[in-house]
Amino acid sequence: MTHRPVDPSTIPGWGIDADPRNDPTYPMRDVSKETGDPGRPMRLPRQEPRVELLVSIERTDLPAVFGTTVPPSGLSGTIRRSAFRYSESHWAHWLMLMAADRVNVVEGVVQDLGRGRIPNVPAEMGVRAEWAHNRTGLVQKVAIVGALMGLGWLLLRRRAR
Repeated sequence: MTHRPVDPSTIPGWGIDADPRNDPTYPMRDVSKETGDPGRPMRLPRQEPRVELLVSIERTDLPAVFGTTVPPSGLSGTIRRSAFRYSESHWAHWLMLMAADRVNVVEGVVQDLGRGRIPNVPAEMGVRAEWAHNRTGLVQKVAIVGALMGLGWLLLRRRAR
């Protein structure tokens, strides 16, 4: 994706504070001290992408700075790419991103097992911190999960008869 200057007047709702005479931060922050030009705030240097980035269809270009630690890959990456075909105002966009997160967890566990490492799920879920800071909540969660597992076991046993 290449950088193209954005004209805020072409995007509904954007550029509301682009007019320096309507700067809501003026009394607190005088931009002219930072740049020498009262009409031009200081801009960050643009970061160049080195991995695949998924960008909302509402954006015309990349933000100045963005995360690149985990590029989309595997089945979760395919789901994410599909999600970004929809607008952020569409429920399918967000549901697909949540599904991709769940698939990514499974992919991570499979990847760990493939490397011969057994994941420590309680530690990764923060059980020790939960025990230290929210003991009642942890006990409730364990009781609910135990009850649901017991109910599932009873239903499976009943069906086997």
